[in-house]
Amino acid sequence: MATGFIPWVRIAAIAAAAPLWLTGASGASAAEVALVGLAAGRAVLSVDGGAPRMVPVGGSLAGVRVLGVQAESASVEVDGRRRTLRLGEQPLRTGEARTADAQTVRLGADRGGHYVSEGSVNGVPVRFMVDTGATFISLGRSDALRAGIELARGQAGISQTANGPARVWKVRLNTVRLGAITLNDVEAVVHATDLPVALLGMSFLNRMEMRRDGDAMTLRRRY
Repeated sequence: MATGFIPWVRIAAIAAAAPLWLTGASGASAAEVALVGLAAGRAVLSVDGGAPRMVPVGGSLAGVRVLGVQAESASVEVDGRRRTLRLGEQPLRTGEARTADAQTVRLGADRGGHYVSEGSVNGVPVRFMVDTGATFISLGRSDALRAGIELARGQAGISQTANGPARVWKVRLNTVRLGAITLNDVEAVVHATDLPVALLGMSFLNRMEMRRDGDAMTLRRRY
């Protein structure tokens, strides 16, 4: 039977990985982060049982920032707290968090100074980039179709972008999730073409308290 192969990566069995449970307040869904492998300067993480993703030191996945990797473990930061995930250990769980803590996400800037993180729209994984210059969340056509958005039900229009006018449809998203933050009924626009990354615009960010500390940005849900 053929098996998958990732060069220079040590993979532990998913069942033996060390999940980090981010327990929110009552009614908030928990997030599970498991360390399933290690590479030079990278950690292989699985979020909420999803496919493993390789995250470099300084990078983030679903609000979990990788601070460093060691021979058998990875240091991560979740909601401003440093945690250690080890291959093969028993689950590591946070204590019961206050609502404000559970509704906080900390993002690290990439080399270009952009804040990029994995999230989801209508339960479908989407890669977001924070864009305070965008009025709405902006999705490419493929991301929107994967999320089950019917463009025929949207309001057609034209959006002025850095590359000139673009055809878009204004829609409402059932749910938008970024780390521990989940918003319902969020306005967005869908472009007629694909985008390299979805833009996390002010229809989401207006409901956040935003703080920057060096190359880190913290989003805390206000309402």
